[in-house]
Amino acid sequence: MIAAIIRASIANRGLVLLAALALAVWGVLSVFRTPLDALPDLSDTQVIIRTEWPGQPPRIVEDQVTYPLSTTMLAVPGVKAVRGYSFFGDSFVYVLFDDDTDLYWARSRVLEYLSQARDQLPEEVSPALGPDATGLGWVYQYALVDRSGRHHLGELRALQDWFLRYELKTIPDVAEVATLGGMVQAWQIVPDPQALAARGITVEQVIDAIGAANGATGGSVIEKAGADLMVRSTGYLQTREDFENVPVTTGGVPVLLGEVARVLRGPTLRRGIAELDGEGEVVGGVIVLRSGKNALAAIEAVEAKLEALQDSLPPGVEIVTTYDRSELILDAVHNLTGKLVEEFIVVALVCALFLWHLRSALVAVISLPLGVLAAFIVMRYQGVSANLLSLGGIAIAIGAMVDAAVVMIENAHKHLEEYRERNGVDPHGRARWELMAQSAIEVGPALFV
Repeated sequence: MIAAIIRASIANRGLVLLAALALAVWGVLSVFRTPLDALPDLSDTQVIIRTEWPGQPPRIVEDQVTYPLSTTMLAVPGVKAVRGYSFFGDSFVYVLFDDDTDLYWARSRVLEYLSQARDQLPEEVSPALGPDATGLGWVYQYALVDRSGRHHLGELRALQDWFLRYELKTIPDVAEVATLGGMVQAWQIVPDPQALAARGITVEQVIDAIGAANGATGGSVIEKAGADLMVRSTGYLQTREDFENVPVTTGGVPVLLGEVARVLRGPTLRRGIAELDGEGEVVGGVIVLRSGKNALAAIEAVEAKLEALQDSLPPGVEIVTTYDRSELILDAVHNLTGKLVEEFIVVALVCALFLWHLRSALVAVISLPLGVLAAFIVMRYQGVSANLLSLGGIAIAIGAMVDAAVVMIENAHKHLEEYRERNGVDPHGRARWELMAQSAIEVGPALFV
């Protein structure tokens, strides 16, 4: 087989040259389109189900949310493990699939089985899938810092949740933008037990009254002078006075919310903070990369987006980068690229000095880039990113490619010398090509099998 390939290649030298050029062009295109990352993604194919149930202790969350979801997910095709974690007010279920499972197929099957489990869950909870990312998806992190002291943590959190987060999620390769720290502002109703008891009002009545008063509705249209006038009622509660004037009971003299409860504006309960360099609390954002995407390209897009959004922030608020994986990616790629160039130079010098033949040195030097470019073609279509492990493997494999090229060249020179000793002249034309074929066939099976 090897001998037939060698003879066919020598007989069709022009075609082989064109194929090598096409391979080089294809390889260069693959180099620019292969995803770049610092480390290989060796994590399992997994789908995360998160369920929020505020105020509930871990035991109740475990019994009524985590356990029903975990047992239902065991029946999903391709699942090899299901792990459930219950916390105060939160449930996490990790569904792990076989390694050859497509992530988006897995997510669709989890959604299918999740619909079956909803009847077993409390009415007030709603499970949701986590982002379509992997364990290495955390690629960038930033912080919103107010050095002027004019904006409190609630305002910074609102900027992150309602402005930056949605703008950054428009980037194609970003799966999720998570928020850290800050304070979530909310209207808080503090009932007065004595006032409620004196009027015979329950807390449930207060909740129902607020829900009924906070909303908007439509009233069809009124035709006037040949035009349709839309009728609508806007009843959203926006100020403290709006809440205090909500009627809790009707009939006779209405009881207003302000008579039986206090209305406050403040932060909700939080269980952690985000601090930057010991200088105080900040609000942070985490960029999660979509599975299989180019980390370096996504980070560059995020940085460009943040730079464009900086002018839209209030005076005194700035965006500070706290984690950027692109630095590690570029350092790793530049380091290994430098090592590859060093190997090319050393191989060329060794071949030129010991064989004392420039064209022979070019054979080894040209074969190395072609081999590397061919490796990038395979990496691109197999979904393997250019990282420390894959590039390091290429660097190690260069040694084997160099050995094969040097042995092939040395054996060709040996046959040329033997021909010169027998005939007194160097071979030319067909005789030379036949001699090259014999020398290559002689060592080909040992080098390529």
